[in-house]
Amino acid sequence: MIDVQNRLDNRNIDIDRVGIKNIRYPITVRDRSNKMQHTVAEINMYVDLPRHFKGTHMSRFVEVLNIYHGEIDIKHFDEILKYIKNKLNANSAHLEFYFPYFISKKAPVSRSEGLLDYRCSFKGAINGDNKIDIVVEVEVPITTLCPCSKEISEYGAHNQRSIVKLSYRAKDFIWLEEMIETVESCASAEIYSLLKREDEKFLTEKAYDNPSFVEDVVRSITIKLMEDERISWFYVESENLESIHNHNAYAFIERDKRVESEKLSLIVPAENNIFTIEDAD
Repeated sequence: MIDVQNRLDNRNIDIDRVGIKNIRYPITVRDRSNKMQHTVAEINMYVDLPRHFKGTHMSRFVEVLNIYHGEIDIKHFDEILKYIKNKLNANSAHLEFYFPYFISKKAPVSRSEGLLDYRCSFKGAINGDNKIDIVVEVEVPITTLCPCSKEISEYGAHNQRSIVKLSYRAKDFIWLEEMIETVESCASAEIYSLLKREDEKFLTEKAYDNPSFVEDVVRSITIKLMEDERISWFYVESENLESIHNHNAYAFIERDKRVESEKLSLIVPAENNIFTIEDAD
């Protein structure tokens, strides 16, 4: 049969990414408590397309998923990226998984147990030199209580649900639970799926005792991530779904610790104990 995709294209334009989006497929994710968790991901798969080809072979992307059925995991991300690149004769390939990850949480007082879902993602790319880049993201709901509202009010203070997104590149494997816990530790209070009255009382008072702006949240998380030697790059953003304002509050921090390290290596002690920057020349 005629292979239309392999026909020559005379418009002389390379395509950066071409492929399939939003295909649902079962995957497994490493679970700190249960070793492995089965979930369903929305998957995007792309390759580059040289200017002389009319199209790519879309069916081959699905074939890759079927080949790795039951083994689609962050452990095999490198291998799957290489396979996609070779299977489609591409110079580069991209792979994205978006999936719900469930953690069983016990309420702080009653110890009632329920599952809470977190939206997570694995994003990977491979280039022409077979260098692979993988970014992990966790999306964590938290509670924040406004410090200003608490300060100026005779009683009470407004609070709201906030969504924190944390993306990171890691030198070593890190449990999703670890990064989720890092975010939750910087909140006014955590979110739970099942609460009794005694839990609501505890969390309401905890939030009141730990007021936080969005600025406070991203700064506190940044301090923890800068101290974690496993992480080489990260960005963290926090968005308050405001309860008394007709807008959302937002804050964002990005840090490349490799660059920060290079900056620090340029700093040397001067004779008068004041730190200066070495002359690059």
